[in-house]
Formats: sequence, C-alpha cells, structure tokens
Amino acid sequence: MPEYQHIELRREGAAAGATLVNPPRNFMNGRMVEELLGLTAALARDEAVRAVIFTGGADGIFITHYDVGELSRLSDVARGRESTDEVTELHSLNRLSLQLRAMPQPVIAAINGVAMGGGCELALACDFRIMALGHQIGLPEVRVGILPGAGGTQRMTKLIGAPKAMELMLLGNTVEASEAERIGLVHRAVEPARVLPDALALAAELASRPRTSIAEIKRCVYYATESPIEDGLRFEQAAFARTMRSDDASRLMRAYLQSARPLDQQ
Repeated sequence: MPEYQHIELRREGAAAGATLVNPPRNFMNGRMVEELLGLTAALARDEAVRAVIFTGGADGIFITHYDVGELSRLSDVARGRESTDEVTELHSLNRLSLQLRAMPQPVIAAINGVAMGGGCELALACDFRIMALGHQIGLPEVRVGILPGAGGTQRMTKLIGAPKAMELMLLGNTVEASEAERIGLVHRAVEPARVLPDALALAAELASRPRTSIAEIKRCVYYATESPIEDGLRFEQAAFARTMRSDDASRLMRAYLQSARPLDQQ
C-alpha cells in the first residue's frame, strides 16, 4: 500500500480499518478523496479483506465537513468562467461513492463524532452506519449558499423519504445520533466508546459469511433501489446462479443437510 497523508490504515482480523486524519478539525479535502479512491480500489481487489471500516481521526469528529476554504476557491474559479450547467464527468467524491457501492466487501462507517456535509455524504455512501450518541449528522450546505453536491440530495432522500430530507436540507439542520437512528439515517446510535468495537464486531460477523453471497446481495439490494421489479428479478436470478456455482454454497448446504440446527443458527 502507498503512503497516505490523510489515511491511517490497519488490519483488524479480516477487516481493513481506515482512519481519516486531517487535524485539527478533520475537514475532508481533495487530497483525502483522491487517497480514498486509490485505497478503496486496492481493497476491492484484496480477497483477504472481508469488510472495510471508516472512522474519524479526531476526538468527537468523523469528518466535520468538506473544506469550505477549498470550496470557496473553486467558487471563485467557477464565477470567472462562462456559465454552464453541463456535467461531463462526475466529481471525485461522487466517483468514490460509486466505488464504495461497487466494492464486493461491506463498508461500515464508524461515525465517532460530528459528520456534516461531505462527511455525512461519505457515511451515506457506506453500507452500514454506526454513530456515537451526542453528536450531529446532516447536510447544512444551504447555510453557505450551495447544496449537498456529492450524493447527499440523492441518498438522504432514498434513505429517509422526500418530506424529511427536504426539511433537513432546505433548513440546513442537522440531527443528533439518536434522532438519526429513529429516522433511518444511521443503523445504530451507541455510546461513543462502543462505536469502533461495535463496528469491528459487525465486520467480524460479516466476514464470517460467504464472500460471494455478500458481494451479490449487496449488488442486488442497490440494483433494487433504482430498477423496475422485473429487471430486478432478472438481475437477482443471475446473481443467484453465481452463488449456486460457488464452493461456499456447495460446502455450506451440505453441512446444513448433515446438521440438526435450524438455518438461522448455522
């Protein structure tokens, strides 16, 4: 693995843990996003990595938000150019979110503190979100005259529904972790000391499941969010066939047939 300026990488059993570091306020910036693109591409190819965990490297902070200074400079450049709304290629943070989705491993955001703007969007692009109680998450970009531009308007709306997403984003309000859990923005809200241990426990449990099944279920679920049911059924049927050809399926079904335990205890 290359040297990173904003990522501390470690192995925790079958999981890869990536701590995001940009002191003192742990802002996201272009360099961090490029490093994450390289890291996730490498991890996706590593068959020894069965789950990935992202967490923040500052006390009480996952990612405060994207570096507004960097955004302001980009705004100045944009204002000096001829106006155009045509999008010819996706921003690197959008490419990162699609890369996370395409990874065969489940990706867990261990949100150990505040997660606003780009930090929230990164968390929303992960498959699981475990968040520390007492901290805020949300998309307050409207307060600085922009909008969530890295998937926030799309993913938050799909997760919690248009009415609540509209309220939060138009007002620029954030929510505390327990409220985020209640509305479905995060999966679990836990005591701060439990965020990383719970993420590691989840990663270990996921790592115990067959790799092919995990990858194909992940692909099918995301496909279901954007496709008609008949297309989804065809996609699922092809994925089912791939799992049926796997060594894990052969081994585990034979073991089940020889066991007296129910399927949910295998």
